[in-house]
Amino acid sequence: MNTVIFKVKNNSLEKEDLDNICEIIKSSGVVAFPTETVYGLGANALDVEAVKGIFKAKGRPSDNPLIVHISNLEMLDELVEEVGDAAKKLMDAFWPGPITFILKKKKEVSETVTAGLQTIAIRFPSDKIARDIIEYCGKPIAAPSANLSGKPSPTNGEHVIRDLTGRVEAIVVGEDAVIGLESTVVDLTGKYPMILRPGGISKEELEKVIGQVQIDKALNSEYSEDNKPKSPGMKYTHYAPKAEARLATGTREEQVIKIKELLNDLRSSGHSVGVLTVDENVEKYACDNIISLGSINNMDEIASNLFKALREFDDTSVEYILCESFENVGIGLAIMNRLKKACGYRIF
Repeated sequence: MNTVIFKVKNNSLEKEDLDNICEIIKSSGVVAFPTETVYGLGANALDVEAVKGIFKAKGRPSDNPLIVHISNLEMLDELVEEVGDAAKKLMDAFWPGPITFILKKKKEVSETVTAGLQTIAIRFPSDKIARDIIEYCGKPIAAPSANLSGKPSPTNGEHVIRDLTGRVEAIVVGEDAVIGLESTVVDLTGKYPMILRPGGISKEELEKVIGQVQIDKALNSEYSEDNKPKSPGMKYTHYAPKAEARLATGTREEQVIKIKELLNDLRSSGHSVGVLTVDENVEKYACDNIISLGSINNMDEIASNLFKALREFDDTSVEYILCESFENVGIGLAIMNRLKKACGYRIF
């Protein structure tokens, strides 16, 4: 398959490019494009064959639900049964933005999009290019992250080009993703709002708007087959670099001690080892590759750099990556969720 590359200039696309992109989407094609969270892999959410193309391009299991992206609230009418009071409050507070709501779907929406569920995940992105594409096409766009299934999500166009050239009809290359982690997913179909995937909007921010918000218990442990995933990222190994990653726990001082001990053990056995750390601890390690996510005092920076750092390790020869951990507060909850999955729950 020949993949066409469209480049964003001055935060906009030429009308001719938009025409070509939308022609691809309306012809059941798949197009990767930037959003504020990570790059997305989009197809017409109302076209079953187009949606199947997403699963094929990513190598993604078909029982993993997709998020449907909209560019205006009127699009909700053809997708969901109703929008309750809690949903309206959260939409007013955080849309457009990095948050996805799970609502009861209309029967006309194919279960190919929802992985057989009677609920649908909806997001209204704040990224201008994403919104321009959706609005110009006039169709809701199903769009998971634009990476091969299981790999770290892409936060810039080069990541997407490396993963998906020859697998999709087009790639739109814009700016790097601002947030760098996928959206927060909130299930609004139960008695209480529940976070199924933490992201750019924190539990604390949600509770300021609607009061008590629960966190799905599955976030604290490896996925169990007893629970059918209602959100992307709940079931399968995600975000994994090529090397075996392990996650240290404890205080920052304890983490450094533990990492240095394991680092010495692995290197003495002839292994190449990398460390994922923060600016404040870079000088404390002696190993083959050290990558800092940023200052511990800037958690937004750490979040935005996480997937990029995991992909940077893929360009090295390290066999093991030893990772520092973070507090489960604010966006730290989302960072830890991704790190645990990237490490395959290998925690020491």
